[in-house]
Amino acid sequence: MKKRKAQEVTSTPGNSTISKKIKKFSDRPSKKDTLHMGSEWPEYFHSAINTVLGFVSSKKNIATTFPVIRSSVEALLKRPLELANIAELKALLPELIKFSYIPQNEIRIHGGSTLRAGKSDCDPSLKIPAFSFGPSLPQMDSRVDNTGHVLILEFADNFRGKKPLKPGLVSPPLLTATAMKKLIDKRNERYCRAVDELILATAVEDDPVNLLKAASHAHIPVNPSEEIPCVTNHNSENMIPSSIDRPPIEAIIAEVRKQIWYGGQIVEHKTFEFKPGQTGTLDPPLSESIKIALKSARGISTLYTHQALSIHAISEGKHTIVSTSTASGKSLIYQIPVLRFLEENLENTAMFIYPTKALAQDQRAAMENLICCHPGLSHLMTATYDGDTPQSLRAGIRASASVIFTNFDMIHTSILPHEDLWRRFLKDLKLLVVDELHYYTGLLGSHVAQIMRRLRRVCAAIGNQCVRFVSCSATISNPTSHMKNIFGIHAAEIETVTEDGAPSGRKDFLIWNPHYIDAMIPALGRHSSVSEATTLMKFLMKRGIRVILFCKIRKVCELAMKTIRADLSNEGRYDILERTMPYRGGYSQEDRRRIERNAFTGQLLGIVATNALELGIDIGVLDAVIMLGFPTTIASFRQQAGRAGRRSRDSLAVFVADPFPVDQHYVNNSRDLFEKNNDDLVIDLESKMLVEAHLQCASYEMPLSIEDHQYFGPLMKDICDVHLIRDKDGWYHPHPKFLPFPSKHVSIRGTQEEKYAVVEVTETSTSLIEEVEISRAMFEIYEGGVFLHQGLAFIVKELSHDSKVAKVTQADVNWITSPRDFTNVDAIQIFRIKEIKHSPHRAYYGNVEIEVKVFGFFKIRNKTILDAVDLDTPSWIRVTTGLWIDIPASVLSLFKAKGINPAEAIHAAQHAFLNRFSLAQDVGTECKAAEKEYKTSQSNRKRPARIIIYDSIGQSGSVTARAFENVYDILSKACDTILSCDCENGCVQCVQSPSCKEGNVVCSKLGALLVLKGILGIYIDAQSVSLQGNETWDTIVEAPTVRNAEEVQVEHDR
Repeated sequence: MKKRKAQEVTSTPGNSTISKKIKKFSDRPSKKDTLHMGSEWPEYFHSAINTVLGFVSSKKNIATTFPVIRSSVEALLKRPLELANIAELKALLPELIKFSYIPQNEIRIHGGSTLRAGKSDCDPSLKIPAFSFGPSLPQMDSRVDNTGHVLILEFADNFRGKKPLKPGLVSPPLLTATAMKKLIDKRNERYCRAVDELILATAVEDDPVNLLKAASHAHIPVNPSEEIPCVTNHNSENMIPSSIDRPPIEAIIAEVRKQIWYGGQIVEHKTFEFKPGQTGTLDPPLSESIKIALKSARGISTLYTHQALSIHAISEGKHTIVSTSTASGKSLIYQIPVLRFLEENLENTAMFIYPTKALAQDQRAAMENLICCHPGLSHLMTATYDGDTPQSLRAGIRASASVIFTNFDMIHTSILPHEDLWRRFLKDLKLLVVDELHYYTGLLGSHVAQIMRRLRRVCAAIGNQCVRFVSCSATISNPTSHMKNIFGIHAAEIETVTEDGAPSGRKDFLIWNPHYIDAMIPALGRHSSVSEATTLMKFLMKRGIRVILFCKIRKVCELAMKTIRADLSNEGRYDILERTMPYRGGYSQEDRRRIERNAFTGQLLGIVATNALELGIDIGVLDAVIMLGFPTTIASFRQQAGRAGRRSRDSLAVFVADPFPVDQHYVNNSRDLFEKNNDDLVIDLESKMLVEAHLQCASYEMPLSIEDHQYFGPLMKDICDVHLIRDKDGWYHPHPKFLPFPSKHVSIRGTQEEKYAVVEVTETSTSLIEEVEISRAMFEIYEGGVFLHQGLAFIVKELSHDSKVAKVTQADVNWITSPRDFTNVDAIQIFRIKEIKHSPHRAYYGNVEIEVKVFGFFKIRNKTILDAVDLDTPSWIRVTTGLWIDIPASVLSLFKAKGINPAEAIHAAQHAFLNRFSLAQDVGTECKAAEKEYKTSQSNRKRPARIIIYDSIGQSGSVTARAFENVYDILSKACDTILSCDCENGCVQCVQSPSCKEGNVVCSKLGALLVLKGILGIYIDAQSVSLQGNETWDTIVEAPTVRNAEEVQVEHDR
């Protein structure tokens, strides 16, 4: 016996016909004299279902299961209510009715919760009228068999206020008798209109009733829990094609457009045709041994033009950067020269540097395979040297390895501080490779640039000035200058290769904007982007398309996987589910390696991932990429899209837009995604704090002399004189406060956060399933909340902040939780004050306190808030450095007079400032939440009227100090950008940010312009500012005075 598979709703002839016929007439106005279907569709029947469902929906702890609904409807109808009756409704209004089986435990909302919401159970507006609902459901035991399923019936109605509590969320309806009648009448009107449209769309020779009944067969749900006899022959319709036999992408897209769930979501379809490869030749040619190795290990006998040009440049002694498309064979560009160097001298060494351990492991396997296939080099040793390398193996690696795979963290903390132990390796170092060079930008890139200068200095001091530097990168706008800045070498020494000779298969790009649940009722909103993306992913996998779904954050990744798991289980498609896995940071190393192996070997059909897989880890052939939400930058968008079609076959990339302003900007301006240049990569070589930190490290490795300015630049001498110790011979040594190991005091990625252990507790065992950084744990782990791991839901039963342990139990629930929280960013102490040129106002720099408080959570199902729970948790408080500017009182008065929301104005002005600051990725700001700013009741949390920017917690380098020093220029550019931007209400070019934690919902372009003009001292003609007509908000108050650390002098902007 085995589980019965639920029927899949596909575009069967009857089902598709009725849906398309209704769509054809869906935009036509309803006629007053409607055509009804007589006794086949009595209005009384539908009203009965509406009445009962309306009452049930208003009480959050009663599930809308079919048995509950059925008994009451039958009492009103005076006849049986069959599944087929509901299936006909579902066929008629497929987007508005949910009629399916779900796991039995999923209907619980309060199950297992020991916490109470403030008023949810005593609010009189939620009381059910005196009405018989038939037999109630039995009380669910927490130990019930999870394989049991119940049939639910729900409508997609919800109510929206003028502003949502949170982006995309709505409160549950609190239905009065009048509201109930209005809801029922609206449903009946929509139902009658659908019947009219069906009749109008039906040919004379066809019977609309028969059409509807035929279409309803596909909507009769099948219980996955029912046992049926085992069968040996599989349904051919459910067979998954192999990767070789899968349909072409063009045919897949055509089939998508015919699906019942397709409603015009594709707003842009762009095709890039197949491009043949261009081969090149090497002079001198490769040795026979290298040819044998390439053929045996990779099946390669020819090189593409960009590969040949790059390898030749390296052989000529040039430093080389290759910036070509994803999957263009860039790794061969440095692997072949390594083989050549080793053929020349077996003592030569090479160092490969990667941004992630997974990528280093992947590339080590490829290089090791090449060396093993080389007749004269197979005995040589390659090794990974990272934080996971056992201490017992490290001495052997230093003594014997020919090629090491490492990262900049290890060079900074382990190799350079112990250069005496590494002299054998560094003296013979011929090639140093930095892969994924575009990864090193901002503060991390600034640290890496100083580490490279330290490494070059050590190599030169021990007699090695022949190291050749090679970098590979995705397509970037400034490859030469970025390599020059990172390595500290002259541009004339660099060979830049950007012409891509690799072949590329046809690629189709789709811009997918989720459609309205019902175009005739816009208040219902759009379909969830998560639901749309997962539906599309399931559709592709069923047709043998290997697909990766990229999510911006970990929680969305888990939510998407949970949705896929539930849907495939409900359909009985366990054959697909077992070949679908999530992948993100936070998983154990063993889990990540297992998923990578399964992907590479072709065992997986689908991967749901964060940008952890954006880099070039080889996970085999992918046919499609789905990007759920805009991935922060255009460069990331192109990098993710490039993960599909990595073997030159036709491929698909789909951008599924979120409802937020940034995503909708790219929906309406899709040319930017394909034609706009990537932003320049920027690092800071003039930060005195950062340069000093690395001079302390360099002087420990080898004492510094004045001549070392060739590596560290003109800032070096002054910094050494003030902050380092100079001996009688003129050599500089580290300051005692940095001893005994200066590199331990300089974190290049930020300080290591404390972690919470998430422990699963069962009746027989406990096991650690994940470790969560404290900054994430605040928002993801709280008692009573749902914690998602690998697409499975766990309820947090117990949480200890002292021991940092969360005990969880697995539970099948069809709701998730979202924290109710706030973040206060407050200036607490002034270190520096700077005048703003041509303005009476000033900028401040000093200590900033970040307070995060989670005071409760929402229980959410289908974007609707089911319950609000209060929590009493400690605040998370950290102190960092930052920049702030108070909003002039005159501007606040103008806002009040003109009805401009000051929170919208300040929030937009902060993003406008950061959009013009080149190192903005390493700083944060206080994003304004719609939940608070649009709250209709009085808010006790008042925020100071100021622009405030702070350094990311744990990061060294004080990036905001650079913004402070250039504050006038940044403010002026931000103001000019808003003035010159053609958009109406703000866009990513002026006042919106892809990184906004609150989705840019609270935003005013006009307000931002007035804030910036006021700070810059630019005259504002109040008469020219139009009245906005908004209500008066009181969440923003005039900024209070901040205390000085000591006597602080005002710095003048010259």
